[in-house]
Amino acid sequence: MPSAEIITIGTEILLGEIVDTNAHYIARNLRDLGIDLYRKTSVGDNVQRIAQAIQQSMERCQIIVTTGGLGPTIDDPTREAVALAVGVQQVFRPDLWQQIQERFRRFHRNPTENNKRQAYIPAGSIPVENPVGTAPAFVYETVEHAIISLPGVPREMEYLMENAVIPYLRKRYSLKGIIKARILHTSGVGESAIDDQIGDLEKLSNPTVGLAAHSGQVDVRITAKADSESQADELIAEIEQVIRDRLGKWIYGADEESLEEKALLNLYQKGWSLAVVEAGLGGELIRRLAAVQTSFRGGEVLTQQPNPDELMRFTDAYRQSRQAEVGLGVSVCPCEDGLEIQLALITPEGKRQLVRPYAGPPQNAPRWALHSSLHMIRRL
Repeated sequence: MPSAEIITIGTEILLGEIVDTNAHYIARNLRDLGIDLYRKTSVGDNVQRIAQAIQQSMERCQIIVTTGGLGPTIDDPTREAVALAVGVQQVFRPDLWQQIQERFRRFHRNPTENNKRQAYIPAGSIPVENPVGTAPAFVYETVEHAIISLPGVPREMEYLMENAVIPYLRKRYSLKGIIKARILHTSGVGESAIDDQIGDLEKLSNPTVGLAAHSGQVDVRITAKADSESQADELIAEIEQVIRDRLGKWIYGADEESLEEKALLNLYQKGWSLAVVEAGLGGELIRRLAAVQTSFRGGEVLTQQPNPDELMRFTDAYRQSRQAEVGLGVSVCPCEDGLEIQLALITPEGKRQLVRPYAGPPQNAPRWALHSSLHMIRRL
């Protein structure tokens, strides 16, 4: 089975001006093809450094996918860098120039002289027509390698990945296998406690089991490699049942299921509705609950920082104003030792008040408070 690396190109990525979503999309598609992805690299708009990154990737894997740097300007260096990495010259392709001109005509625009740069590709490359943009892509092949250079515009990259690259990889490498992943979400438990329960499973080779900790939530990832999706599903299902048996109610959902969905579903099944007040969370808890809507009567962002007793009073008053059975108050506030999380919960069964110190990164405190409060609702 071939292995792959992704190289995303653009100084704007290194400067943090844009978020690299292309690598995520390419990685998911390579995974679904059963191709092992070992590295993702970001390189600025520098020919020498891009060429060096490509050469280093060629020493480690068979498939190198680059994205970005195929535009018409001087700081679009991917074509030159690939040519330098493999030791060939760039050549002008009249057929690509014709495609570029036709694309501009379709957009009711005229290409400028610098657009002609986009018709140059490394000698011996296989051109890949781009029907949704003006930057042609290309594949440079050696006996062992395939260097696939795609545009950086996400819409163009995704179209070419689906319609050109995936069919090419399937054919060249006779790909029949699949890598499939399933994510189990947990709340109310830390990473170390989960590792203590399923650490032996994390040593498996197929499926593999891994943990990803977030503020107030830990994900368990099960990844299986198989000849077909049904076989992968069988491998995953067997290990998933073992994990569910061990972790029990810590698991609240899988894949795209969210904690707010599960929390509100629990209230719906009890015939209860929810009203929320929050402070220090930037309105995020209210936005997430409003996106689900089921059993949610509304929320209010407090303009002042309440103490625990005030939070309880505000929560109860707002709950009554919204005619909800359950009131939830959440506050992130400063204290002598840093930050603390205040929670107020009112249900038909009584009232609960919690104050918890928070010693992690301050920017993660709202997320931790959000997950902690939703976990309380889920476990009512």
